[in-house]
Amino acid sequence: MRCTKCRQDACLEIRRHNAAFCEACFLGFFRDQVVRAVEHEKMFRRDEPVLVAVSGGKDSLALWDALLELGYETTGFYIGLGIPGYSEPSREKCETFAAARDAKLLIVDLEAEYGLGISETAQRTRRPACSACGLSKRYLFNKVAMDHGFGVIATGHNLDDEAATLFGNVLRWQTGYLGRQAPVLPEENGLVKKVKPLFRLAERETAAYAILRGIDYIVDECPNAVGAKSLFYKDLLNQLEAASPGSKQAFLMGFLEHAQPLFHAQEEVALHPCERCGQPTTTPLCAFCRLREEVARPLQRRGRGRRAKRWPGPRPTPPAPLPLREGGEDGPTLPAPIPDREGGVPEARWSALPLLVKEKEDRALAEPAPPFPDREGGRGG
Repeated sequence: MRCTKCRQDACLEIRRHNAAFCEACFLGFFRDQVVRAVEHEKMFRRDEPVLVAVSGGKDSLALWDALLELGYETTGFYIGLGIPGYSEPSREKCETFAAARDAKLLIVDLEAEYGLGISETAQRTRRPACSACGLSKRYLFNKVAMDHGFGVIATGHNLDDEAATLFGNVLRWQTGYLGRQAPVLPEENGLVKKVKPLFRLAERETAAYAILRGIDYIVDECPNAVGAKSLFYKDLLNQLEAASPGSKQAFLMGFLEHAQPLFHAQEEVALHPCERCGQPTTTPLCAFCRLREEVARPLQRRGRGRRAKRWPGPRPTPPAPLPLREGGEDGPTLPAPIPDREGGVPEARWSALPLLVKEKEDRALAEPAPPFPDREGGRGG
């Protein structure tokens, strides 16, 4: 397999473009796609400071590396989520990356500064960990960007992420989310601009870029993501892509061109400052402040079903079972029946009724049948 551009040995094939690239040409292709996304979607200018959200994974670190290599003015931003066995290694990857490139990195520890470690928050609020995580990150992205004077925050969402999100939203026709799904969310009403420069590149390509650039990233998925529907949707779309290369790109780009403007026109939400923190919200208190209130409440016992009835005094003594008479020739007899109900069958043990019927039939078979009477004026029978 030869490189499409220089005809040298290729190291990676990209079937949706019907192309293959060697190492040098692929790195150029990757950066060209980033520049094309930034310039075509008017995400930010060369001299505009950009806050890059990094998690220690391949996508965010590949994005930060590409923007640094292209000469953009960037600062990394890492959120410590307090996930045992995962957050600390992720932070170390980001710090190592920033130190090697002499880049600035901002760090906010969610657990230390806000008392909202994701694992504990999920346990205390009985909500999914991913819900608390996403809510907290969206809040801090906007707050930290505004506090440090950044007008733009960039995230590492790639083509696979966007296509899987779109698939899930279309599957349930989440019109609100469909109206806001775009590579650029403009600045408005106290919300900074959010951009996704990797939306034209697949996850496999960001991984290849990170490997070729020697980026040390955390390979393991977040432990809270186990069983997430987004991963299932990615698997389905990967099967479709394998059978029909370019399907994910056609799905996402077609939506952005033809359908997204229609959904966006329907979404008009009035925002105002949160009464407590001042961040934009549609309610008196923003979702993040309400989450902090919920975590701060003392734990309450939560049970299911009705409680067992409590007797005011000693429990009543259960009635004694009906006695059986001693067995005879026909075996043990059944309990004495309760007097007949009016116009009905005796209320004995109803399950014993078939035995009574069988006993009556056996007795009838044991007795000889009476002879037929003689007909008048003839023989009997």
